[in-house]
Amino acid sequence: MSVERVLFAFGGSMVILMSLLALFVHPYWSWGTLFVGFNCLQSSFTGFCPPAWLMKKFGLKTEAELALEQQAG
Repeated sequence: MSVERVLFAFGGSMVILMSLLALFVHPYWSWGTLFVGFNCLQSSFTGFCPPAWLMKKFGLKTEAELALEQQAG
């Protein structure tokens, strides 16, 4: 799996989790959903995404890196 795919799965999971917590635990959990959305928006402009950086540190490769590997091999 690539960083981009894991990032979409992670973001979607966080939105679902925060929404369920806001619904069943306390409405203040909505702030978590807002944070995830803000992070997605700012990363589209700046290119900096902390979860993507962490995933790269753990050894996941981007779509571009995987395509280069496939092309070379």
